[in-house]
Amino acid sequence: MFLKELFQKNASTLLSMFLLVALPLLGSSSLTILLYRHQALLQHLSNWQSILYFIVIAFTMAFAFTPTTFVALVTGFYFGWSGLPGMVAAYALAAAVGYRIATSLDHGKMLAFLSHFPKADAVMRELKHESWQLILLTRISPVLPFALMTFVLAVMRVNPRRFLLASVVGMLPRSLFFYWLGTKAQDVFALVRNPDTGTAGKLLLLGLVVVSLFGLYYVFNQALKRALGRSATEQHKKN
Repeated sequence: MFLKELFQKNASTLLSMFLLVALPLLGSSSLTILLYRHQALLQHLSNWQSILYFIVIAFTMAFAFTPTTFVALVTGFYFGWSGLPGMVAAYALAAAVGYRIATSLDHGKMLAFLSHFPKADAVMRELKHESWQLILLTRISPVLPFALMTFVLAVMRVNPRRFLLASVVGMLPRSLFFYWLGTKAQDVFALVRNPDTGTAGKLLLLGLVVVSLFGLYYVFNQALKRALGRSATEQHKKN
């Protein structure tokens, strides 16, 4: 009954979340083929063309057409360290656009649906109070899709300013690593097909995943305990 009602009342939200998982795979595959055929595509860009590039990748990340890892590798390869500020700005723009789109599509329907389930609603309210930690932990992980997490956090109605700042800060550790790989690469096609992270790189990425998973578990667990505690206190007052 719960699942049936969930799909009926949140069909557009759930469909959007599914597409945000599937589209990066299609987008990165298509762009890899494009780069293979036109490896000099992004070389010798003018200043205005470079600005246009960063605007375009912001929207492709927001709409989940390009994974953030792919963008960091390619941008590092073609632009070097001089392109890093543009990539960070593109991340911020992508997060802002994704947040706006998600709130426009959802219209608060998911939270309204969860309000019918007191415990779930209480946990969501507690998580909003911990939104800084929640955003950082979802952004740190290299395995959680950028666009999907943007959508989920927007549906939760976390504070927009906090969302933008924590998103950029959380993205930096893994993004800097992949950007550095891009600056060291000799062939862009080989780079995007199989980034050679090395042993230290693999340990770094594993560490980020572990921090994200255990951190999220801790945040959710604490939110659940506080929600149950509040519920018990309110019930005791009523009695």
